[in-house]
Amino acid sequence: MALVVIGGVAAGLSAAARARRIDPRLEIVVLEKGPVISLGACGLPYFVEGRIREPEALTVFTPERFRKERNVDVRTGARAISISHPRREVLLESGARVAYEKLIIATGARADTPGISGAGQPHVFHLQTLDDAGRMRDFLRERKPRRAVVIGAGYIGVEAADALRRNDVQVTILERSSHALLRADDLLTAEVRKQLERHRVELRTGVNVAAIEPDRVAGLPCDMVVIAAGFKPNAELAADAGIELGRTGAIRTDDRMETNLRGVFAAGDCAEVLHLVSGRPTWIPLGTTANKCGRVAGANAAGARERFPGIVGTSIVSIFGMGFATTGFSVAEARAEGFAPVVARIEALSRPRYYQGVKTIVELVADRTTRRLLGGCVIGEDGAAGRINVVAAALHARLRVDEFEQLDLAYSPPFAPVWDPLLIAAQQLIKEL
Repeated sequence: MALVVIGGVAAGLSAAARARRIDPRLEIVVLEKGPVISLGACGLPYFVEGRIREPEALTVFTPERFRKERNVDVRTGARAISISHPRREVLLESGARVAYEKLIIATGARADTPGISGAGQPHVFHLQTLDDAGRMRDFLRERKPRRAVVIGAGYIGVEAADALRRNDVQVTILERSSHALLRADDLLTAEVRKQLERHRVELRTGVNVAAIEPDRVAGLPCDMVVIAAGFKPNAELAADAGIELGRTGAIRTDDRMETNLRGVFAAGDCAEVLHLVSGRPTWIPLGTTANKCGRVAGANAAGARERFPGIVGTSIVSIFGMGFATTGFSVAEARAEGFAPVVARIEALSRPRYYQGVKTIVELVADRTTRRLLGGCVIGEDGAAGRINVVAAALHARLRVDEFEQLDLAYSPPFAPVWDPLLIAAQQLIKEL
């Protein structure tokens, strides 16, 4: 039996490694269009900043090492251009044909900016590949730009702005929507703006960029532009092969990560998954989800019976040392999903005042009818990751706010106060309900 995996980054390599563990005799081929596999793309902004010195630090495996340690045939520079499922073969750009019995599509996602003219100029950058980051770092060192515009206030956009500012570049972020970090949440956007402004980064929302001129964007003079907007799944290869896409435009899969074509699986940023709060398919491209889905797809392609239950959309980003963490739905998003949301927002100390506690903001959202938690947001310099993970676990368990308020959370002055900010927020939410 031959298993072919299209894509050699998070989901693809997780799938190949898991399939190998399930079946040591399985013939596995990974097709990667680029020269690098196993790229830790989330580290690219820190490479641009200079905190990560060598590009090799961002790759866990080389193709040679993966072949040796996993006994997987990894082929770089192998761009798939079509899939013929009746023939069970993948056609490569080189003209070669690769036969399969089972297929995993892990083609990821990309920045898509067809509506922005001038995006191909030498001072315009994306931040998705190692080559992108290398070009950007070289540009900073050699050209020493003074002013930059970042298009998009999502995770990549704010991280790029952080990296550029630490290189003494004046930065303005332009965001088409009225919100930052891809979340319809006024509180979150206001706090993101405050933190950016503390470090002399301007955030302008409601700005649609149609063109990039040689020396300016949307009337702003600049020497450098980073496009961090217009992300979309690489689903065209699958769609052309007769694989169904979902309402989000990503590949539709079941809980085994199998598509409508039997024996063809999809995982990672190209695929939909179930949102555990709404109960509907969603597309939230995150490395955590990609790795988990890849494992399930690889296991099932190798003959196991595993399932991926779904996600609640948990994420965190650092903006100049401040953690901005979210999970589930904001009030506006919950209302759009048909819930009757109630919200509580509080400020409390991350540790006792005598142990240098710092301000932490917590927002919790619950459904008025069922009192079930629907989402949360944690903002702070200390403990944001741990606290948002507690909220995420509660969403997975479908806890009501009354149950959440009674959680037995740890207390010790070096780590947390006797009443954790999460519990204070839950108490306030119960009052609102």
